Amino acid sequence: MITSLHNPKMKLVRALLGRPKERREANAFAAEGVRLVEEAARSGWRFRYLLYSPELSTRGAALVADLKAGGVDCEPVEARLLQSLSDTGSTQGIIAVLEQDTLPLPARTDLLLIPDQVRDPGNLGTLLRSAAAAGAQAVLLPPETADAFAPKVVRAGMGAHFRLPILALDWEQIAARTAGMQVLLADMAGTPCWQTDLRRPLALIVGGEAEGASPMARDLATATISIPMPGGGESLNAGAAGAVLLFEAVRQRTDSTPGGGQ
Repeated sequence: MITSLHNPKMKLVRALLGRPKERREANAFAAEGVRLVEEAARSGWRFRYLLYSPELSTRGAALVADLKAGGVDCEPVEARLLQSLSDTGSTQGIIAVLEQDTLPLPARTDLLLIPDQVRDPGNLGTLLRSAAAAGAQAVLLPPETADAFAPKVVRAGMGAHFRLPILALDWEQIAARTAGMQVLLADMAGTPCWQTDLRRPLALIVGGEAEGASPMARDLATATISIPMPGGGESLNAGAAGAVLLFEAVRQRTDSTPGGGQ
């Protein structure tokens, strides 16, 4: 059992829960909590190791037993020490160190999400979760967007990282990936989404709340799109706006009535 914060495994977890530089150099990230670790295991994600408290729930203990049986290095840690690492303030007694892999981008894409300058971890995680649920093929992260593998983003993504290609690219690379697609920028002055055909191959740009979309995003966009808000208000937050627009695309693509997407 690990009984010291100076243990190398503990020190790596602490580093991974900190700065993006540490995650890049280690090519790894941390996932905390039973549900997230279950998602990683279910997806076949590569584990480096798992730390757990002896005071696990029945569900957590069963998960550890399954991972051990599958050859994952699982090591118990004194409960108070594991709690000291927790990013949530109330650990579920389980933290996995995972390889920072990138899932392959499908050869054909017709729904991509581009969160531009979205720096709030909760909003970015929500966008990733919505993109995965809506069946997007990938999320393209431009410069100046939050690190997708930061602990708060991973937690808010609720397993999206294990199902969705997430690629950090520069704008030239994003332009190449979206060639031939309509690139729509969410903007209050845009055409209402109910009046926009989202059945064609679509790359959706959602700008951050603080500064909105970058000049590079506006240059790439072929048009702008808005969400009608009859109740008023300046705007929705990035997470909510992205979810509405992604699922409007889903609605249009599954509506079998003539002109259902118009």
